[in-house]
Amino acid sequence: MRVLIVDDELPARARLRELMNRLADYECCGEASTGAEALRLAEQLNPDLVLLDIQMPGLSGLETANQLAEREQPPAVIFTTAHSDYALEAFDTHAIAYLLKPVRLERLEQALAGAGRINRAQLNRLAAEQATDGNRGHIRARIGQRLELIPLADVFYFQADQKYVTVRHRHGETLIEEALKTLEQELGLRVMRIHRNALAVAVHIAGLEKAGDGSVMLVFHDIPDRLEVSRRHLPAVRQFLKDV
Repeated sequence: MRVLIVDDELPARARLRELMNRLADYECCGEASTGAEALRLAEQLNPDLVLLDIQMPGLSGLETANQLAEREQPPAVIFTTAHSDYALEAFDTHAIAYLLKPVRLERLEQALAGAGRINRAQLNRLAAEQATDGNRGHIRARIGQRLELIPLADVFYFQADQKYVTVRHRHGETLIEEALKTLEQELGLRVMRIHRNALAVAVHIAGLEKAGDGSVMLVFHDIPDRLEVSRRHLPAVRQFLKDV
């Protein structure tokens, strides 16, 4: 993966370059100290990913990211910044991660791995969805000091446990603080309530099976997980499976 480093401070660029050199499968293809320079290099080098500072002279990192997103083949963007105040604005630019300085090797490696899982077609689809109808195409999760964007296409279900909700996705599980009711309202027909504590993403529902204790379990495509379907919600799930 070809990575462009953008930061107005030379020590910060050197730090990121040194971290990149310790990781396999990633190549630093260029460096820029301003947003304008980053846009020129992106045109010349066509990087797969940009590590981008937010506060820079001239074009800010947010403005730079918005212009990068307009390219026919936009690179993925990971913000690296000393400021936590811009997280929500950063994800509005379709950034996939937000790392606070000083950037640590393990957090950078995790973010880069996430970038590799989100291909250009997914990024373009996410941008198109949000530009046309405002529908959510991703779930935002805070992992320590890092903010991560999980594509909704990778999510199988949401399960509540006290104050947190577990997001089960293709690459594991992540905890978020959004309420199931809020997710259900925002995601609409893309999810189905199967229990008072669980929502299933409709496209991943494969069927139903009866457990040894008589309860009915929901089966998913591609993962072995089973979730109990409550008696209250079972008729709607059966009707859904009948209609698909």
